[in-house]
Amino acid sequence: MPSYDSNNVFAKILRGEFPAYKVYEDDKTLAFLDIMPQAPGHTLVVPKSAARNILDIAPDDLADLIKVTQKIARTAIKVFAADGLNVFQFNEPAAGQTVFHLHFHVIPRKEGVPLKPPASVKEDPAVLSEQATRLAAALKG
Repeated sequence: MPSYDSNNVFAKILRGEFPAYKVYEDDKTLAFLDIMPQAPGHTLVVPKSAARNILDIAPDDLADLIKVTQKIARTAIKVFAADGLNVFQFNEPAAGQTVFHLHFHVIPRKEGVPLKPPASVKEDPAVLSEQATRLAAALKG
């Protein structure tokens, strides 16, 4: 398996080199909105540790990551008045991984509304900013 590339886009977001619509951050995890969401509130949850995928992350870091993923999921259901949600995680190109830093997709879903295709439509920055503000506020309070 290829090694971790510290120049991937999520590593750059973690270092502050690329902007992101952040919704949650602690000492081990960062969550931010996907700029090409498949549905409103589509959030990416990443570890701050350098892990290419689920196969090479330390178990304690994975435990922290999944706890935050659950917290984001529970809050996103409420904030986006979702009827359900998807949690996706991909490992290596054969499984659909395109950014090689471990991440979970948390996607709130409405009954009868199909997902947009992955990486198909870049959302308006004003929409992302408003969604990030609402989700971040709900996660704090």
